[in-house]
Amino acid sequence: MLKLLIVDDEQIEREGLQVILQKAFPDIQIHQAKNGKIAVQTAAELKPDLVMMDIQMPGMNGLEAIQQIKSTNPFIKFVMITAFDMFDYARQAIKLGVKDYLLKPSRVSEIEETVGKVLKEITEERRSLEVLEKTLPLVETDVVTQLLFDHVHEVHLDMLVNMLDISSTDEPFVMSILFPKGEENLYSLVKEKVRKSASGWVGALYGQQLPIIAFQKPGCSFRSQAASLAKDILSLKNVSSSDGWFIGIGNVCQSLNHVRQSYQESLIATMDTSLPVKYRFYSDVPLLGSTEDKPRSKQREKQFFDEIRLGKWDEVHKNVIEMIQRCANEGADLLQTQQRVLELLWVATRVMNEMGVETETPLFSYQSQDYRQLRSESEHLLKQMRTSYEAHYEQLEADTIHQIKQYIVKHSHEDISLEALGRKVGLSPIYISKMFKEKLGVNYIDFLTECRIEKAKKLMADPEKSLKEITFEVGYHEPNYFSKVFKKMVALSPTEYRKAVLGRKG
Repeated sequence: MLKLLIVDDEQIEREGLQVILQKAFPDIQIHQAKNGKIAVQTAAELKPDLVMMDIQMPGMNGLEAIQQIKSTNPFIKFVMITAFDMFDYARQAIKLGVKDYLLKPSRVSEIEETVGKVLKEITEERRSLEVLEKTLPLVETDVVTQLLFDHVHEVHLDMLVNMLDISSTDEPFVMSILFPKGEENLYSLVKEKVRKSASGWVGALYGQQLPIIAFQKPGCSFRSQAASLAKDILSLKNVSSSDGWFIGIGNVCQSLNHVRQSYQESLIATMDTSLPVKYRFYSDVPLLGSTEDKPRSKQREKQFFDEIRLGKWDEVHKNVIEMIQRCANEGADLLQTQQRVLELLWVATRVMNEMGVETETPLFSYQSQDYRQLRSESEHLLKQMRTSYEAHYEQLEADTIHQIKQYIVKHSHEDISLEALGRKVGLSPIYISKMFKEKLGVNYIDFLTECRIEKAKKLMADPEKSLKEITFEVGYHEPNYFSKVFKKMVALSPTEYRKAVLGRKG
């Protein structure tokens, strides 16, 4: 049931409006407030869908009340009521997002028409949100995939984050869950557990790995929150098949723009799954190998993983050998250096698995007796990994990217996710994201957006179609979001673009 709040310092005005509106719209719930201060309090408790606000009231006037109400609930809509048709009031009201205004006294038909129009808009938005809620799981998975393995255009990230149930904070961190073989069916239970905790977004399950972007809650320490969530997730497993379950937890980072570093840390934290406690923080992983400063070491790690993703195997080989040489020059313990190399190669296979490349877990066949043997054995393992990588790419059909493009163009009006595309062509979501960047120079969200905007531009040439119809026809569920994306892509609002197109036709 829609809720409406009438605000006016004159009781006869409030009562009169309620009688008119209750008769015209019997299904709405109507409340009253006699001044601006009470209106702010009532709106906070009631959360009305629509407020009819008198402007001239003693104490807090209507515009001040609207401003305060919108600061805590920006989705409430307002109709302004005034006895004065004053330009300054109208200008301020427009800035505050007031939908319409009524002059005192107004005819009954004018009141019914004005309020009916806004109520219809609210009802349509509710329907759009219901559709949106059904797509949220897809949105959540795609946001995680794009943040960890690609990039999201700023307009998309802002809007997609706003659509999700979980509020993001400036303190995200990543948890990587390793599933044992045969336990992948628990994915949906893990997702439900994270959703109930209201603390994070769950990504796509690829192989036996599942990434989660979590957000530190105010007043809760990072370690206690992450440990609690890890224990909750691990409680879902079958005790009899506990082997293979493990959760790595990356450090808290400054913002979503830096979350890939936390993801890589979470992978490193999963290296030793034989620990009695089946989760580990990256900060608890002992530093091995080189004595170089930690920030520089982290930068090298990130560069190494990016080179694996991009298939720059000559660079990968060079960096591993340089690291071994660096440790040798510093007089580092040989066994610790071998462990460090193994850690890098082990996590590299995880990165390859993200892209659908199957490769054996790298293991040294013996303990190196000197640095020369360590270099030789490391080169052998790198060669095996490179062979697996290149064989995988050779097996892919040359027209895979063309198939995906054609599918997106044809189905751009639908809710297409990376997971759905992956199922269509038998590839992992991360690999598809990587292909887009390599082959087309854009990520899949940007390509999908371009398809939708191009279709919208063609439809705007038809004067019979409303902008709202076009919004839904090209695959968007919310007209304001469509307008924002369109203006970002075209540098004109949909209305401005349509006027230009129809003006040229005339």
